Amino acid sequence: MNMKVNTIEKEDVVVKFVGDSGDGMQLAGTLFSDTAALEGLDLATFPDYPAEIRAPHNTIAGVSGFQVRIGKKKIETTGDAVDILVAMNPASLKANLKWTRPGATLIVDADSFDEAAIKKAGYSSNPLDDDSLSGYNLIKAPISSMTREAVKPLGFDLKTADKTRNVFALGIVYHIVNWKPDSTFDYFKLKFKKKPELVDANKAVLAGGLNYAANVEALRTVYHITKAKLPAGKYRNITGNVATAWGFLAASERSGRPLFLGSYPITPATEILMELSRHKSLGAKVFQAEDEIAGICSAIGASYTGSLALTTTSGPGLSLKSEAIGLAVMTELPLVIVDVQRGGPSTGLPTKSEQSDLMQALFGRNGEAPVVVVAASTPSDCFFYAYQASKIAMEHMTPVMLMTDGSLGNGSQLFRIPKVADLPDINPPIVEQNDKDFKPYRRNAETFVRKWALPGTIGLRHRIGGLEKENISGNVSTDPANHQLMTDLREAKIQKVADFIPLQEIVGEKEGDVLVVSWGGTRGTTQAAVEELQQAGKKISLAHFHYIMPLPKNTHEVLAGFKKIIVCELNSGQFVNYLRMKEPEFSYLQYNKVQGLPFTVNELVTKFTELL
Repeated sequence: MNMKVNTIEKEDVVVKFVGDSGDGMQLAGTLFSDTAALEGLDLATFPDYPAEIRAPHNTIAGVSGFQVRIGKKKIETTGDAVDILVAMNPASLKANLKWTRPGATLIVDADSFDEAAIKKAGYSSNPLDDDSLSGYNLIKAPISSMTREAVKPLGFDLKTADKTRNVFALGIVYHIVNWKPDSTFDYFKLKFKKKPELVDANKAVLAGGLNYAANVEALRTVYHITKAKLPAGKYRNITGNVATAWGFLAASERSGRPLFLGSYPITPATEILMELSRHKSLGAKVFQAEDEIAGICSAIGASYTGSLALTTTSGPGLSLKSEAIGLAVMTELPLVIVDVQRGGPSTGLPTKSEQSDLMQALFGRNGEAPVVVVAASTPSDCFFYAYQASKIAMEHMTPVMLMTDGSLGNGSQLFRIPKVADLPDINPPIVEQNDKDFKPYRRNAETFVRKWALPGTIGLRHRIGGLEKENISGNVSTDPANHQLMTDLREAKIQKVADFIPLQEIVGEKEGDVLVVSWGGTRGTTQAAVEELQQAGKKISLAHFHYIMPLPKNTHEVLAGFKKIIVCELNSGQFVNYLRMKEPEFSYLQYNKVQGLPFTVNELVTKFTELL
């Protein structure tokens, strides 16, 4: 019999699903996120995978998690502390309890807390019985046994039944946030349309979780979150990798250039390749190469023929692509290289996030080989920076490095889908046929950009390549003065891009005591910390950089307005050292973290308060 429930109004809630790799935590988190979007809430997600494909069962190393923050206001971070933790085994509880706030609701599968699993997780006694969790709202739910009971009438075996435990846990959380399961039922119908028995099983399990929660006294309090006030438009929950792919598709349509991706699968960038492969109807051509070098070289070939050419990778793959990037610099062909950064060096932490590839992006090539470097900062704005990277590459005939990271690529946000017609124009400098003035390296006098001659165009037969070229004619040249001239022209072309990118913005006043500087995927936490201190009356501002090479033209002016400058990044100090090179007049403090984890707002507030 259902009990009367108390409803509490909340501005935001942080939920985390954790369990063994294979327990379906990523799916549970994704379904929860999609339902939040359909409920009209803003959201941000942070998937957290183990590095091993199938880590040892019931070990902390094998814990997989998915954190979601939902709210009625704009959500820029996934939250420092968890309000509702769903833990499917002892190891996942032990690994994640430190991230929960005091008094949080803990939903655990009590059936999984047997003696062997408890010992394997590193507990000396059962945490469900020894009062160590007395500071939490502990729900010891028999999830495994009740899941089996829910599907028993349908004749499923225990192994199949246990695969739906995540859905039972999802039903409990739906009760807490006061949601109906209709949209998830629709997902089951679509996902298992060829296996209706699985639709019935998952619906029965989800309903079982809802019914169980409705009859547990400790869950008689539920949350209500008012719909977010968002601008009118069409929205969807989107990951950074999918948003990146969509940005390229939009750039292809807007520029009139066919899209070609030459790539090799690598964590955490593979989903860009996968997403683009689904859009052949939009003209996308995707080539899964045999290795990283073949991937980028095929893209350079496609660029020569007039395509919007892309290659995607992560840090180890970027190392392998370095020689070919130099070829793209020498030939002055448009190319976008996406680096979805992960923890390194070597294989490093393939499922964790870092910002440690910046120096490689800026300088990781032989010779003087400058490229434009752009960084996205949220999963949703990966779309816009993929579009902008494509625009710069084609209009300035240069390779562009687009930096994202694992937390952006795998994380998701609510995304307002723009109209392609509303995006900025892209005008590649394509030569018209029979242009009597055409030479391969004749340049625009203001931008130093050479023109793009497409093979097969009447009267434009030409040759480019990796050997140094004579200015204008493109003939092979080893003349010292010519090499100096071409080196200077290639650098000047990149620096000229600064005239075509936005000025650096400041969150807050243009003068003050402390300027926080950040770049890439750290924007959500740095901005939240700065705004918290601004509301407390502190003279602190934020300059978050998206354009790194070249820097915005007003960078010096931005830095000059503050007594102290602190650069925050998820590496040992790469952007701060770059600023020391480019803007040496200033003294820089730094705050760095290399743990495969994002900053928390609380740790940044503490650090900034010390400076203030």
